[in-house]
Amino acid sequence: MEDLLQVGAVTTTHGLRGEVKVFPTTDDPKRYKVLKETIADTGKKRFTLEVENARFFKQMVIVKFKGIDRIEEAEPLKGAKLYVTREHALPLGEDEYFLADLAGLTVVTEEGETLGVVKDILQTGANDVYVIGQKGAKDLLVPAIKECVKTIDLDGGRMVVHLLPGLREMNGGAENEGRK
Repeated sequence: MEDLLQVGAVTTTHGLRGEVKVFPTTDDPKRYKVLKETIADTGKKRFTLEVENARFFKQMVIVKFKGIDRIEEAEPLKGAKLYVTREHALPLGEDEYFLADLAGLTVVTEEGETLGVVKDILQTGANDVYVIGQKGAKDLLVPAIKECVKTIDLDGGRMVVHLLPGLREMNGGAENEGRK
């Protein structure tokens, strides 16, 4: 399990007073109202930033960090990913998981067939979709809905799924076996 959980990414600066626009990568963007600090990763270095203020504009969060008071000071943050430590993450509800914890789980069917491993998670408007990497076959896309995902065992590193009729064929089926 990862110790850092991504909660956003800085897209650009906003105004002249050091604010930045953040694309939230959390289920609850309102968390920025109570977020005290975040860890910024520019790709070259990591550092902690204290959140002074946050407000919402369309699908973005406008964030003001303490000590960053001019656009020139905010410029280096462009493209930075923002993280929180696991202990500062919002508490999870029943049957909720951090996306970072699902990556790498072995995926098996209810019948015991090993399909592959979760290699990515697509966030769509309706529900998440798990991208299952399969050896010798095209990736399998499984919607993260109760009808498909039966159990998730983080400690055991395993996810049990039910493939709805036609799901395998919709993903490329037998004609793509052996191809990448």
